[in-house]
Amino acid sequence: MRVKSRGSTAARIIGSNVLKLPDFDNTVKIWVYEEIVGRNKLTEIINTQHENVKYLPGHKLPENVVAVADAAEVVRDATHIVVVIPHQFIQNLLDTIHGNILPNAQAISLIKGIGISSQGMTTMTQIIHRTLTIPVSSLSGANIANEIAEEKYCETTIGCSDPDEAIVWRSLFNTSYFQVNCVNDVIGVEFCGALKNIVAVGAGFIDGLGLGNNTKAAIIRIGFLEMRRLAMHISGAQIQDSTFMESCGMADVITTCYGGRNRRLAEEFVKTGKSMPQLEQELLNGQKLQGYLTAGEVHSYINSCGVNDHFPLFTNIYEICYQGKHPRTIFDGLNVDFSRDTLTPSPVT
Repeated sequence: MRVKSRGSTAARIIGSNVLKLPDFDNTVKIWVYEEIVGRNKLTEIINTQHENVKYLPGHKLPENVVAVADAAEVVRDATHIVVVIPHQFIQNLLDTIHGNILPNAQAISLIKGIGISSQGMTTMTQIIHRTLTIPVSSLSGANIANEIAEEKYCETTIGCSDPDEAIVWRSLFNTSYFQVNCVNDVIGVEFCGALKNIVAVGAGFIDGLGLGNNTKAAIIRIGFLEMRRLAMHISGAQIQDSTFMESCGMADVITTCYGGRNRRLAEEFVKTGKSMPQLEQELLNGQKLQGYLTAGEVHSYINSCGVNDHFPLFTNIYEICYQGKHPRTIFDGLNVDFSRDTLTPSPVT
């Protein structure tokens, strides 16, 4: 795993859990993109102070978590690989570690992003499987990293097609404060985790405009329904409708629209007039957000299909982010009928 806030949080949990699991080695290696913090390398700080002082300050990592700057070394001899990286960088990472993977290895993706183009959808698990040729599961949920690090109770969802392997992944992640539920819907878990970031951008626009909770609730509801509609349009029956009721679905939409970084930057986008990349640099130490990037990818798909009017909220968010439209145009055309969406797998063909 690449260690920023989410990767560090996952490392804290897994590092503690493997000490209780006799089938696993006690050492958990984490890939750290090497950078200088103060006068020292970040890997050295993590391995001596047992804390990611840049991306998860104030929260100690277990001493059996070891930071390594070489991604290929991290995965070498590993039977279980956790992938946490902004989705736009995934292929470069896979090309680096390809050839160092055990044939019996398993992977799980914590990446909240998908590739959507005019040709359709490609999920992170599909990209990982295509390159590494190993089974890949997915994990997503209402999981703000700092709150997990503070051990505040929450839930998450693992999508895994193998029931036996799902038990193993649950044993690595489940704790008294981080409750894991497993479903047989790998793609659905990923899809929810990616699209909710677009909804969060819309919620942030509402906060930036100062329009209150009623308006924000309306945007969240419409955004959630557009998520479900897009899932049916792209995948048909592949994605289970029940997955949207898991932590990776409705719960993650709610928490991200009230407490996530995508919401926060979208609010500042409205208040300051600064670009998203500029705000990432100023407020997040350069960490990349997925919401506005995914909005661009989704727009490419729905525009190529000629169904923009079936996704007015997603279209409006794209135009505000990329075409300079005023944030108040977010309300344009939000009178779509969603009542038939549960009756047919592809309501907008």
